[in-house]
Amino acid sequence: MSKEKLVVIKEANITNNCPECFNQDMKITFKQKHKYGKLYDRTTSEVTHTIRCNKCDSIIYPVNWTEDIERIFNYYQKMVTPEKSIIRFTPLFYILLVSLLAVIGLGLYIWLSGIIQF
Repeated sequence: MSKEKLVVIKEANITNNCPECFNQDMKITFKQKHKYGKLYDRTTSEVTHTIRCNKCDSIIYPVNWTEDIERIFNYYQKMVTPEKSIIRFTPLFYILLVSLLAVIGLGLYIWLSGIIQF
């Protein structure tokens, strides 16, 4: 079972008015999804975002966005550069791969040398 983790790739304070409490202290956060398993670590291309008011601690959903918030969101979305979507294998994967190749090589050596007849 692989574990998923959201890694922050861009975070910025914005000074737009909160639609809930009309305070000018909000934060926009962009996160990229990473999956961690026993044999591999995978970086996905999925990027999520949240806009949160620091005073009333509410999440500002796109339905409640004003034109200014949407303009700021589009600006920061263009600035975000996510990591490439890649797969990195863990040391356990390489140990299993080398062990499997060694067992296959040993079996072929024994069979070709004629030590054991099938």
